[in-house]
Amino acid sequence: MISLGIESTAHTFGAGIIDDKGKVLANVKDLYTTKKGGLIPVKLGEHHAEVCDSILRQALEKANLKMKDVDIISFSISPGLGHALRIGAVAARTLALKHRKPLIGVNHAIAHLEIGRMLSGFKDPILLYVSGANTQVIAYDGGKYRVFGETLDIGVGNFIDSFARFLDLGFPGGPKIEELAKKSRKYVELPYTLKGMDVSFGGLLTNLKTKYRTGKYGAEDLAYSMQETVFAMLTETAERALAHCEKKELVLGGGVACNKRLQKMCRIMCEDRDAKFYCPENQFLVDNGLMIAWTGLLMYKAGETISPEKSAIRPYERTDDVQVRWR
Repeated sequence: MISLGIESTAHTFGAGIIDDKGKVLANVKDLYTTKKGGLIPVKLGEHHAEVCDSILRQALEKANLKMKDVDIISFSISPGLGHALRIGAVAARTLALKHRKPLIGVNHAIAHLEIGRMLSGFKDPILLYVSGANTQVIAYDGGKYRVFGETLDIGVGNFIDSFARFLDLGFPGGPKIEELAKKSRKYVELPYTLKGMDVSFGGLLTNLKTKYRTGKYGAEDLAYSMQETVFAMLTETAERALAHCEKKELVLGGGVACNKRLQKMCRIMCEDRDAKFYCPENQFLVDNGLMIAWTGLLMYKAGETISPEKSAIRPYERTDDVQVRWR
């Protein structure tokens, strides 16, 4: 059985194709970027509409398939930016109706966990999910993916992008901040805001901006200090979740997890706890259609399909709103 997955929750429009054995057939995407400023929702929607046909065609060509060879259509129905979600939803509905294929609406956050679970081979991991709008520590319990810790204000990716935008580095800012941080080893003390398993970044962003405006601290030192502080917070909350849930496996998910320093911190923590650690390669960490395609397969086999008429996007759906019937 072959699934085509369409991802369009935020800055990425992606299409992935995978079979039910976990064989990756295609994973193609196009990223909306800016040289200055941040993510503009209207421009984002225009970008996705422009690249939609090309990305879908490239995915099918890479997989050496026609639409008649695809068995199901999966798409990111939630959560995300409305301007972005609508483009992927319209594309998925159109393909499902035209080619008479089953349609599956996938929660984006859960898809990050499921692709990590499949690639790692882990049975019951904790997921440290760190992306633009999302910062959550997730584990399966009682028929749902429960959120055991999360951000109390903004997502870690949006926080980093905001600091990068303040420094006039453009969007996305994460990779540029990571490179900037490599140029320093001078730690500047910053607020460390961890409450139980929840984190907060709003005050830290204000503190960073204030320090930079004084002229006493360079961008490299602040980037380095920000990473050390924020990733220590995330690693600590992941460790608390492992202890609280009595689990021994940790998987990273989301674009921020591409950062090598965060990966190293989490790996060291897991080694100290005698826990298993897995970080997917970057193409599966960032938003991608393949994770949507794979999760769609799991849902379809559990009888989870949706009619095009009832497939309205759900921009604010939480991870723990979804009933998990495939486990």
